Order: sequence, then structure tokens, then C-alpha cells
Amino acid sequence: MASHPTTPGARAHTFDAIVVGSGISGGWAAKELCDRGLRTLVLERGRDVQHLRDYPTALKQPWELPHRGRLTHALAEANPIADRCYAFDEATEHFFVKDHEHPYEQEKRFDWIRGYQVGGKSLIWARQVQRWSRFDFEGPARDGFAEWPLTYDELAPWYSHVERFVGISGNRDGLETLPDGEFLPPWEMNDVERHLQSRIHAAFPDRRVIQGRCAHLTAPQPVHLEQGRGRCQARNLCYRGCPFGGYFSSNSATLPWAAKTGRLTVRPHAVVESVLHDDATGRASGVRVVDAETKATTDYFARVIFVNAACLNTNLILLNSKSRRFPAGLGNDHGLLGRYVAFHNYRGSLHASIDGFATSYYSGRRPTQVMMPNFRNVRRQEMDFQRGYMVFFGASRGGWTQGNGQAGVGAAFKDRITRPGPWGVFMMMQGETVPRHENHVRLSTERKDAWGVPLLVTAIDYHENDEKLLRDFLQQGEAMLDAAGAKRITKSDSRQAPGLDIHEMGGVRMGRDPKASLLNRWNQLHACPNVFVTDGACMASTGTQNPSLTFMALTARAAHHAAEELKRGNL
Repeated sequence: MASHPTTPGARAHTFDAIVVGSGISGGWAAKELCDRGLRTLVLERGRDVQHLRDYPTALKQPWELPHRGRLTHALAEANPIADRCYAFDEATEHFFVKDHEHPYEQEKRFDWIRGYQVGGKSLIWARQVQRWSRFDFEGPARDGFAEWPLTYDELAPWYSHVERFVGISGNRDGLETLPDGEFLPPWEMNDVERHLQSRIHAAFPDRRVIQGRCAHLTAPQPVHLEQGRGRCQARNLCYRGCPFGGYFSSNSATLPWAAKTGRLTVRPHAVVESVLHDDATGRASGVRVVDAETKATTDYFARVIFVNAACLNTNLILLNSKSRRFPAGLGNDHGLLGRYVAFHNYRGSLHASIDGFATSYYSGRRPTQVMMPNFRNVRRQEMDFQRGYMVFFGASRGGWTQGNGQAGVGAAFKDRITRPGPWGVFMMMQGETVPRHENHVRLSTERKDAWGVPLLVTAIDYHENDEKLLRDFLQQGEAMLDAAGAKRITKSDSRQAPGLDIHEMGGVRMGRDPKASLLNRWNQLHACPNVFVTDGACMASTGTQNPSLTFMALTARAAHHAAEELKRGNL
């Protein structure tokens, strides 16, 4: 049982609020809590990374990198899991956890991609942001596998609150299946994408092709200039860290904003081992931290604790937070902690070419693709599989005539590979997976990491429903490209393991019934209400959209509630 802090040393380690993790959701928790007057401690297990100062490759040209951006064979072979991530290369590898640095325990293969530093994966995310619709919040209950304890209308004001601060580019498309937000000017489609849009709309009136929405500043507003951020330069070097602040990250936006209040303390190299529970009060009293470098242990105390360590590490911390009251992990009265972990199905893709448009090109490296909201099982169950998928695609020139792997040398070769070449089209799926009891994580009973914390065992896999959804996407993708006049269409199943989508969700899911969920409608643990979880672990279902915007909106809402409850004396 954890005692209340009474000694001078303990009081020095006492704050109004503790936030575990400094990534997208942790940064938002820190900003909102500090804005509402709370002295807040952010604990980050990785090293410090400061905006501008700690982006060592951000402005380097390809010839300034020893291997022109490519990984050495030794580094690739030593990191078979990290190397599967699209953003892991010579210019970005310092923002990724190497496979040996935090070993894996896989009952079933799960490609868990991790970024341990101040800012977390907000430095290396893909920056695609879409609101959920009412169909995403209502559908799981209709289909009988989960029940969201809040509605779209309740979250909509918090989406707006987040969007205005983050800066989201996009069109106002007027779609019920993908609600509009507070948008900056959108990026433009190129000529081929507009052609695809027109032909697909004509052939499939129920499917809408729209410009992607992304967390990039196309026209910075006063709130963004106040953050010290500038316009996106369309360089497509985002994963190195953006010195312009053109895309949103904890480092460029929420953490500096919180720091300006004078109420923020950030401690890097702080591995949170567990949340401390006071059995006498029925509340959490603080957290136990292992210094990542010295291995020394320190307890920190607060009246409110936000666990935002990213989905799987949040599950790990709570599973390891054992007490007399919670012998199986904090809040785990019904054995649900670590269960119902889900992800996004990215396995399906298509490639094609399209003739014509020889005089068309485009400017810059746009940071988003064209997309199509889910059109399957939206208002009712109509297919032989549950849920659906979002479609992303784009058209470009050059991918079919690059010099890599082609024979040639000299001026003629260089002239040939610098010409734009024909147009290629790429299409991919982002499929919803249904959370299942058997898809879970648990603590290893045999192995611990370098800080004395049990390793997390991953036991997560695909289901027959995912295979059916994949087949439908490949069939419909081919039909849409064919209707648009594309040629040489090829379909592909990557057969990649779960996890590489980097959209893991669940394990500490929200719900109305304490016997069927762990968190209430305000993201509080049912059984320990001063502990909040607002990262991917809280999700009751995955939807088909990219989840980060929803994480941020849930976090802002929960932090506001926590601050109000503290004022009322309820926490």
C-alpha cells in the first residue's frame, strides 16, 4: 500500500498531476492540465529531444548522409522489426527504439514500432487526421462487440478545440461518414487524381473521393505563430523532425505551450514501473519510476494521473501495477486488462498505370494522399464481414522509371531517369479490425527488461473477418481503377503481421458497464477514478480512420474533466 507524501523529500516529488508519456496524447494532457492551473509532471522513459535543437538530419542533403539515407546491412539485420517500418532509415533511426534495446516477447508476431524520446512517436507519425462519425461510435454496439460510452456530438467540440490548435489542412466535403472540421486550406489533387475522382464518382455514386486531411500548416493562423510554428514546405522529410514546425508534434506545439505556463516539469529517462495504489483511500497516490540510466527508483505523487505511454506500454504499466486491492493489475477486477487489443488491417494494396497526361506534373511533395471514407456496412450490416475500410490512393510520375536497379551509365542514363516518365497509381486499404477477447497482451512470467519490468507478451492475430475484408477491398479497388481507365492493375497482399500499422488500440477500453470495460465515459478507471487513460489503449473499437485526432480530442476532454473534478474536491 502506498502512503501519502508527508516527508520533505516526498513533498518535493509531489505535483497536482502526473502524465506518463510525452507523445501525442501525453503532450495534450500536459498542455490542458497546465492551462487549467495544475502543476504537472511529465515522465518520459526516453531521452530529451528539444524542438529545433535535436533534429540532427533535418536539413541534410542526400549526399551529406554517409549512405545516402539507406540503412547499413548491419543495422538492418540487427533490427528486423524496426526495419519493417516505412519511416526507419539512416536519417531517422535515432528516433526509433532498436530491437535489442527493449526486447520482444511474441507469442504471435506483432511488429511493435516504438519511439522512446520526449515527443514519442509524434516526431515520426504519418500526420493523417480524420474525425470519427456517429457511425463509428454507434456501429460497434449495433454489431454487438463493444459499446462506446460517449457520442460523436459529445466529442465534436473537442475535435474542434484540438483542430484549431494543431492546424489541419482539408476541404469541407459535407460528408456524414467523415465529418468536416476546423480546416486550413487543403492541398491540391493533381490532374490524374482529379480524373480518378471524376470517373469513380460516375461509376460508384455512393463512394466519395476527397483530398486527405493532415496535420500540416498550409496557412498558419495566429495561434500557430504564437506556438512558433511556420508553414509546411512540402519537403517530405517530416520523419527527421521539422525545423519549420510545419507539422504538429508534441515537441513543436503542446509541450512548449505547457512550459510557457511555468507549471510544467518534464523528466526524461524516467521508466514508469507501476502506478501506486493506496488501498485505504481507493485512489492512486503516484507512480514508481526507474531511472533509465542509473536504475535508481523514485516515487512521485499526484492527485491525478494520466497514463499515456502509448497503447501497449500503457497496458504493460497497468498490468504491472499490482496491490492487495488489485493483484492482477490496476483496475483489473474482471480480467479484461490487456484484452480486446485491435489494430488496422493494412495488408491490401494495388498498383496500376494510367495513360495520357504527359504534359501534367505537380509541385512539391504533398504530405497527404487522396482518400475515400468507408462505404461498407455504414448504416446497416450488408456484407458477409463486419465493419469496413478506408481507402487511400495517389497518382505520381517517376516511380516507374527511377534509376534504382536499372542498367545504364553516363549522360544518357542520367537524362533518362530525370524525365518524369509515365503516371503510376497506388491504392491501399486501412481496414477496421474487430476487438476480440483472445487478442491480448500480458506480462511475461519469465523475462524482465533492463529496468526490472516484466516484458510484455503479445498474442494478437488476424481473424477470418479480416481476410474477407481484405478480399473485398482488392476486388473493389480493382473495379474502381478499371472504371477510371487504369491499366496493368496488380493486386497485392503484404501478409504483414499486426502492429506495422502502428495503430494498436485497446486493452484498457472504455465502456458503460464496469464489468465489460475498464474506463468510464471520461476515460477514468471505473475502479480507480483518479487514473485516466486517453491514448490508444482506451479505444473500444478502431474505426477505419487514422486514430490520432480522436486520441487528442479524448485527452483534451478528459483533462478538462479532471481539472474540474479536482476543483470540486472529487479527486
